[in-house]
Amino acid sequence: MYVIVTYDVEEKRVNKVRKHLKKYLTWVQNSVFEGEISDALMYKCLTEMKKMTDSSKDSIYIYKVKNPRNMEKQTIGIDKNLEDIFF
Repeated sequence: MYVIVTYDVEEKRVNKVRKHLKKYLTWVQNSVFEGEISDALMYKCLTEMKKMTDSSKDSIYIYKVKNPRNMEKQTIGIDKNLEDIFF
């Protein structure tokens, strides 16, 4: 499945959540990740993330895209997707 994950967590947890999500998805913007992931890996990712966040203070949104071919992405300004940059 293709997912978009956004989060708003307390500052002391931001780096931990970001590093965790980088193991599973592509960083596209501050607090936004996206990518193709299996159901099993997504479950593992979310289970681990629940342990490092506080549901009374933090928010995590997961958008599941059933068919990413029907999704159109438009970027205005700088595209922060670092995987597209080749050296």
